[in-house]
Amino acid sequence: MAVEKKTEKKTLIFNAHLVDKQTDADGAILISDGLIEAVFLGDYAAEEKARALAPDAELFNAEGRTLMPSFIDMHVHFRYPGQTQKEDLDTGLASAVAGGFGTVVLMPNTLPVVSSAELAAQIKAEAESRRLCEVFQTMSLTRDFSGKETTHLDDIDSEKIPVITEDGRDVASAAVMREAMEKAAQNGIIVSCHSEDVALAQAAKPYRAEALALRKSGGAEGAEIEEKIDENLRQANELLALAEDTATERNIEIARSAGCRVHIAHCSTARSIDAVRRAKAEGMTVTAEVTPHHFALTADSREGLRAIVNPPLRSEDDRRALIEALRDGTADVISTDHAPHTVADKESGSPGFVGLETAFAAANTVLVKEECFSLSKVSALMSANPAEILGLSKGLLRPSLRADLVLVDEDEAWTVHGADGKSKGKATVFEGKTLTGKVHATWFGGRLVFRG
Repeated sequence: MAVEKKTEKKTLIFNAHLVDKQTDADGAILISDGLIEAVFLGDYAAEEKARALAPDAELFNAEGRTLMPSFIDMHVHFRYPGQTQKEDLDTGLASAVAGGFGTVVLMPNTLPVVSSAELAAQIKAEAESRRLCEVFQTMSLTRDFSGKETTHLDDIDSEKIPVITEDGRDVASAAVMREAMEKAAQNGIIVSCHSEDVALAQAAKPYRAEALALRKSGGAEGAEIEEKIDENLRQANELLALAEDTATERNIEIARSAGCRVHIAHCSTARSIDAVRRAKAEGMTVTAEVTPHHFALTADSREGLRAIVNPPLRSEDDRRALIEALRDGTADVISTDHAPHTVADKESGSPGFVGLETAFAAANTVLVKEECFSLSKVSALMSANPAEILGLSKGLLRPSLRADLVLVDEDEAWTVHGADGKSKGKATVFEGKTLTGKVHATWFGGRLVFRG
């Protein structure tokens, strides 16, 4: 008895403008069996001309919008397990695909802390069972964030755990950090550093706590109270800038000694990005990320000063330094540090904001529209570069690569309202701001997983 051969489902996305790190041209893309089968450059706006390319394919009209490789975020908090009141796998993944992301790297500061390969594998499997997005779960540098023990790092597999990190804090002991980095180097694993001197960060906490207490108190001395709040936050931010600068230098030097691949997370000051620049010039394997909120906003305004996030928003001089670092390649990737909180947590001063659904728009608005970056450069920062760092065969529009794609409108303006987002966290630093650039569709392995 003859066995009927299963016909592969094919989709042709036509009438598109194709952009990746190396491409900026009109064209069409043929998807087959979850992969990019072919890339056609030229004018394929007419349906008849497009259908001739692949007569048996289902057609998707991009309506002249821009088709890019989906984005890769090296720094995301899904709060799973243990904090599902803030976010869970379903809402986190929904937020990711609505933002055009096809790959996310999850941080380990959950309940419990992810300190075992078994728990990391469980989270990855649960997340990927949704078939929406590729997920990598990081492990902690020290067991349970103890700051002391690294035995859990002895035999981990870099293909399963490409990144380890103590995100949300730094490792106070330089000796323990070196031990962890040596083990990472032996196993070919990247160490992502939340560079923040522990003692200086602790010294900043009372100032933030005082500012929060004053905000809650209010009272008759309105103007005076407001200035005291701001002064306390400025004092905290000065200490936190020093904490970042000194820890960045320290972590780079320890990585140099250990022969470790090091990634500087959420770089936010001119001094810290200069430390990365010097290390690269000296031949070190160091990479760095910048968040949209740090290259888009500053603490020079009262609104920015009171946007509680770690690291804090910085000065205009720092913001300019970050933009130039993104421009000249010192900063390798844009990562969101998506950090959802409940309303009550934000009111109590928890640091961080959601960022997956505004990342492309912020990058397009600030870097492309204002700073004259090419969209290909933004694609490199959000797709090709993180793919290369993580050793993934994706991030470009090329035949045989998985069809992880995002369709955007570069010129569509929209106003950000956190309440409209897919994440459980509704606090966004871009609340009420108008951004330009909108995600319209996301494909994961050739499947349409989001359509706006």
